[in-house]
Amino acid sequence: MTVAEGGGEPAVEGVSGRGHPTGTDRPSAPAAEAVERRRYLSVRGGEWAFAVVGLPFALLGGGYALAVLYAGALLSLTVVGLPFVVAALLGARRLGALHRWLTGRLLGEYVEAPAGLRRPAGVIARGRVVLTDPVAWRALLYLVLRLPLGVLGFTVAVALPLGCGWLIAFPLWVRAWDGARPAGRLDAASVVIGLVVLFAVPGAVRALSGANRRLARLLLGPARAQQRVRELETARATLLADNTDQLRRLERDLHDGTQARLVALAITLSLAEDALVPPAGPDLGRLRTLMNRARGQTDDAITELRRLTRGIHPVALDGGLGEALPGLTATSPVPVTIRLDLGERPHPVVERVVYFCAAELLTNIAKHSGARSAELTVSTADGRVRLRVSDDGRGGAALGTGTGLTGLAERLAAVDGALRVDSPPGGPTVVVAELPTRLR
Repeated sequence: MTVAEGGGEPAVEGVSGRGHPTGTDRPSAPAAEAVERRRYLSVRGGEWAFAVVGLPFALLGGGYALAVLYAGALLSLTVVGLPFVVAALLGARRLGALHRWLTGRLLGEYVEAPAGLRRPAGVIARGRVVLTDPVAWRALLYLVLRLPLGVLGFTVAVALPLGCGWLIAFPLWVRAWDGARPAGRLDAASVVIGLVVLFAVPGAVRALSGANRRLARLLLGPARAQQRVRELETARATLLADNTDQLRRLERDLHDGTQARLVALAITLSLAEDALVPPAGPDLGRLRTLMNRARGQTDDAITELRRLTRGIHPVALDGGLGEALPGLTATSPVPVTIRLDLGERPHPVVERVVYFCAAELLTNIAKHSGARSAELTVSTADGRVRLRVSDDGRGGAALGTGTGLTGLAERLAAVDGALRVDSPPGGPTVVVAELPTRLR
């Protein structure tokens, strides 16, 4: 194992494996063009339906929002101004829920519903909650922006194809009106323009559908602060459940394993004590056998305790990731190249998460990937820790496929981290975990 220069702590390079594949199989250029052409021309029925059915909803919501803003401005200096705005915001919330349902039903964009309003005691307190509710104000903004999008979508999906049909059939209309009129450039131009615009309609419908999806995600879901609270609550619940399971498993292992070994050791020592004081004198042969058995039971108990405490806090982490990770990769059955660039030492909790993520990922490589080599890189920069583990195995890894990646993602979320997996069929697999060096 060689040591190279690096920022902060030394950069360690371990065993080098075989080279990674330089790429994956990709479709040929004509095939890719054909796929892109089919994708351009294919528009889901829900997108057409949203453009048509969504117009009345857009007109209703947009008219409501504009009327609320206008009337609220006029009534803001009167007694009924604030109650009117409170009622209007509650209505905007309900209309936002309706548009959220319509977007999920027809466009397939299922936006998470925001949290409900708090209901404190007192009319004034409830009114204050509504007036300071970001979800209601964002829903009102959505209704305003949805109005031009709805009109444009209906125009593109309905009016534009009808106009194209009229242009394409323009020569026939002219012949039916005046059969003696000769064909001219205007007839040819109308047909060409109609066909060109008609060909552009599917792409325009898809583009407007994408804009409606992004607008719904941006304004109809939970506010960023609410989303953050939900993520932290979910991560905390996951972490608590994981810690509870670990404690129960540790208690069971101590009761069924280590405690049983210590009881057996106590029995052996009791028998050895009896062998020391028999009526005919000490039985040295039996005593030697019992002492050998006691030594073996002691070694087993120590090994069992080491195995159990390894999952609580690895002793190797006392010296930081720079000392712990090389020892971890040395025990991997797959040759691992390790590169460390640790400019600063992360928080102990973050170090522990990085260590267990690396251990889990290397275990997955050994069990599931069929890889001949792997690479592990850990670096710290700009207040972030970045763990990257890659292998040249068969690929196909993904979150939720039973390889422990979902648990890693939940463990990282508990410390404001994130997990990214890139593993096409045939490999290579690259897993990247990023998390802050300090807990906030």
